[in-house]
Amino acid sequence: MRRVTFSRNYTLSLSRTCQCYCKYCAFATHRAHIHSPDEVERRLDEAERRNVKELLVLTGERPEVNPEVASRLADWGHRDFTSYVVWACERALERGILPHTNIGVLDREELAQLREVTASQGLMLESISERLMDTVHAGSPTKHPAKRLATIEAAGELRIPFTSGILVGIGETEEERVESLEALAKLHRRYGHLQEVILQNFVPHPRYYGQEVAEIADAASRQRWAGANGDSSSESRSSQGDAGMEPPVLPELPSEESLLAAPPIEPPEGELLEPPAWSTPVGIEDIKRLIQECRRLMPDVGVQVPPNLSDWWAELVETGATDLGGLSANGDHISPEHAFPSPHEVRKGLAPRGYALTERLCVYPQYMDPEWMEQGVLDVIKLKYWSFIPRSGSGRRREESIDSALAPDAIAKGREGEELSEDELTALFAETRPEVIEEMRIAADELRAELVGDRVTFVVNRNINFTNICVVGCAFCGFGQGRRSPDAYEVSEEDFAERIKEAVEFGATEICMQGGIHPDLTLEEYGKWLRLAKEVAPQLHLHAYSPMEVHYMCERSGKGPDEVFAYLQECGLGSTPGTAAEVLDDGVRQRISPNKLPVKRWVEIIEASHRAGLRSTSTVMFGHIEEPRELARHMRVIRALQERTGGITEFVPLSFIPFNTMLGRTHGIEEISSGENLKHTAAFRLALGKTIPNLQASWVKMGLGAATEALRWGVNDLGGTLMEENISRMAGSQHGVRLEPEQLIEAARAGGRAPAQRTTLYDIVETY
Repeated sequence: MRRVTFSRNYTLSLSRTCQCYCKYCAFATHRAHIHSPDEVERRLDEAERRNVKELLVLTGERPEVNPEVASRLADWGHRDFTSYVVWACERALERGILPHTNIGVLDREELAQLREVTASQGLMLESISERLMDTVHAGSPTKHPAKRLATIEAAGELRIPFTSGILVGIGETEEERVESLEALAKLHRRYGHLQEVILQNFVPHPRYYGQEVAEIADAASRQRWAGANGDSSSESRSSQGDAGMEPPVLPELPSEESLLAAPPIEPPEGELLEPPAWSTPVGIEDIKRLIQECRRLMPDVGVQVPPNLSDWWAELVETGATDLGGLSANGDHISPEHAFPSPHEVRKGLAPRGYALTERLCVYPQYMDPEWMEQGVLDVIKLKYWSFIPRSGSGRRREESIDSALAPDAIAKGREGEELSEDELTALFAETRPEVIEEMRIAADELRAELVGDRVTFVVNRNINFTNICVVGCAFCGFGQGRRSPDAYEVSEEDFAERIKEAVEFGATEICMQGGIHPDLTLEEYGKWLRLAKEVAPQLHLHAYSPMEVHYMCERSGKGPDEVFAYLQECGLGSTPGTAAEVLDDGVRQRISPNKLPVKRWVEIIEASHRAGLRSTSTVMFGHIEEPRELARHMRVIRALQERTGGITEFVPLSFIPFNTMLGRTHGIEEISSGENLKHTAAFRLALGKTIPNLQASWVKMGLGAATEALRWGVNDLGGTLMEENISRMAGSQHGVRLEPEQLIEAARAGGRAPAQRTTLYDIVETY
């Protein structure tokens, strides 16, 4: 699953008055146009209601050259237009909205003023060609490439996260397009400040004869989004817990009457949209070549293509475009008749091609740092959008001061199996020093060797997820679906029996069975699946039903966990998966899944399974919003539980797959790196000490290559063959749903270890 980004923004065309006379522009006017402070406040309130994250401030070039605009600015207490833009950005920050300004050529002092109140800034280079000053840019002094490059360079000197790009099709040659990209690449090599480059194809526009382009853009956007969103409104209605985790809200859809009354989005009568004589034809192959040039010249810079100016955007993504810009809720004010597709529409277009659409902020992650941003702006990100901050250690905010001096002694204690304190575990999960991480690896590997030797085990099993219909609504899940979702399914009894037979033919010893929390299932129906499996293949071990499912059975039946487990054992249950654990910290659970059972209840159900003589596994899902201390608490809960009952057979770390999940889509969470995954693996082994001997690497989550490497980081088990796996697959995992035993045997040997097939309860079936 590959990722494409966009920013959920709101456009504020603060002033359309412009000193330039560009031949292709329908945005600019030479009359006095500027929004009053009251109007700015009203529009910002609207942006806040729509839950956007970015305010895109667009203006004409030097609007204060118009005497009436200058007079209004003075009346409002502003010495110049930049001062007014600063004021508007401050009002946006007060509402928790991050400003991105694109207001034309500026000098160093003006850029510095804006840097105080913006998350990022931008200026299109458009073209390096000076020839265009005699054609499309005639009468437009600030469109001279030297002046625009000077602004872009000054932004680099000031360390401003910056967006630039080129306008293709305004009379430039192919060579000049590449030269324009080379000029941007030269500045980026010097300053490293270009976060993205826009490749914008020219489209002819009508003239709007005094109409307000913002109103035209908004009407066009509402029309398109109303027709394309389908069932996407559920996305806007979902709740993610606290105020810092609110999902995006799509604009309120207009009534039919208001659409009919909206300003026209077609050109005025008699005005044709024929390409002007000075324009250059632009086709998809032209843009593809430019994408490739961008990737060659600036491999670390995002490549943005506007998805509203052509039907090519999905194919351009496959070519290497990485971003679709701001899918603005109130439309494209530069090309107002060309509405952006809605995020829902884009996702539908990308999914068949194997891409996931993910929100970003207007400032790219690598620039969320005091060196690149003023503290006041960074504080807004930390307060409202902290999940977008790149992972450092395992936490995102890192507000807590963690004593790194604790790590070396914690490693030594963990190697001996001693219990680690919450502070010591926090230090391990937050560790970033390569030499200390290597000490963790060695200690974890030595502890593994002491506990289980050099044998690497796996189980031949089959997963059966009998339904994905679920009412819980976890933000981290791509598996659970509403009953009416086109991706919802329920397995029939005939199909279920056939899957059991296939598992027997494959040589499986275990069926692992879990499903969504289906609103109609009763305790007896859960029992039915166990009985059916035993009727078809009585020899199979049934490893089934998470604590969340058991909790649901208790609620539906009115019975306690002990009674429920007794009934399930009668039906054939052999052991319990310790999933639904996520992070055993109620604060985390409230943020990512407020409807999930609390920590105390999860522990109660696992303890009940152990009382019934049923062994269980245990898990953690990490690499999302959790902090090092919250992982530390999870591990102390697991260890204490095992010390009380001794019923846990294995611990399974599960790294978060973000791509097709609400948490990944709307909170900027990247998939955890392989290095971070391995570091965590070692820390988990040291945290468990000698209480749980078996540590499993999930090849579905991290890939077989990384799972093989994990054998050096404390792992002694490679999990199961699975045959099918829907939970990770539907979240966007790229690592497949089935392995042959031979692949797991080869992985163990590649890690220098002795492979062995095991049962669910770790009895050895065969060694190799």
